[in-house]
Amino acid sequence: MSEALTEFHFVVTEEMEEERIDKCLNELVDSLSRSYLKKLLCDGSVTINGKLVKPSYRVKADDRISLVLPPAITPDIQPEDIPLSILYEDSDVIVINKPKGMVAHPAPGHYSGTLVNALMFHCGKELSGINGVMRPGIVHRIDRDTTGSIIACKNDRAHTEIARQLKEHSITRCYHAIVCGNLKEEEGTIRTLIGRHPSERKKMAVVNCNGKEAITHYKVLKHFNQYTYIECRLETGRTHQIRVHMAYLGHPLLGDTVYGPKSCPFRLEGQTLHAKILGFHHPSTGCYLETDAPLPEYFNRLLEVLD
Repeated sequence: MSEALTEFHFVVTEEMEEERIDKCLNELVDSLSRSYLKKLLCDGSVTINGKLVKPSYRVKADDRISLVLPPAITPDIQPEDIPLSILYEDSDVIVINKPKGMVAHPAPGHYSGTLVNALMFHCGKELSGINGVMRPGIVHRIDRDTTGSIIACKNDRAHTEIARQLKEHSITRCYHAIVCGNLKEEEGTIRTLIGRHPSERKKMAVVNCNGKEAITHYKVLKHFNQYTYIECRLETGRTHQIRVHMAYLGHPLLGDTVYGPKSCPFRLEGQTLHAKILGFHHPSTGCYLETDAPLPEYFNRLLEVLD
């Protein structure tokens, strides 16, 4: 029996008019990379108003887009000898100081160079399997261009316990960031709902309804002329939470071209955001453990320049 195909159907809105079809699809189907969508376009998996189009096609309002995904094939994720900066490790868990540019786990069109590939080489078969073959050991993730602490589990029992702590918001997660502008308040709490952006499906946004509660506590560490160095403590862990919340305050993260200015006066690769402190109760002993990931070199250099 052949596996059923997955189909998506969309109608182009006026806001999307004149966008390239590949960019438009990237906003509508946030689970697939833009390069993979381009491949689907070239393979004839996308039609508009019943006709095949090129990746350069610019959509029109009311265009009807049909996307047919080929049957899913379980990829053969390979261990890769990628150096890891290990903050803590035992037989249950491992905490990594993730570098900028590293994706947490494989995704369509991106099956190598990820943290999972590195963990598979380092840990061998000692990784939890609860999240499936694509995400062995992975309990949570941080964005590709966010650096710092991320925990992985080596067995299902540890995975279940750490996941419980994440769900109950009992894990300490403190981030350091540089934001645009000068914050008026030295500290504060942002409490909103965060959900999918109504028109740009790759982005998250503060919404009035149909979102999840998101709470971020922030504190100013240092003021500069045009920027502010801050610490953010997450009470909840929504997708892009700090990036969305600081943009909502009118102080987007420096280098964040998704939620902030499209240009940056410094040569940065994405947002200046670092997961510095990660604290949790050990899944076996119950003892509280806390790791502190040193700021990456680029972040320290930037602080010196701003000072």
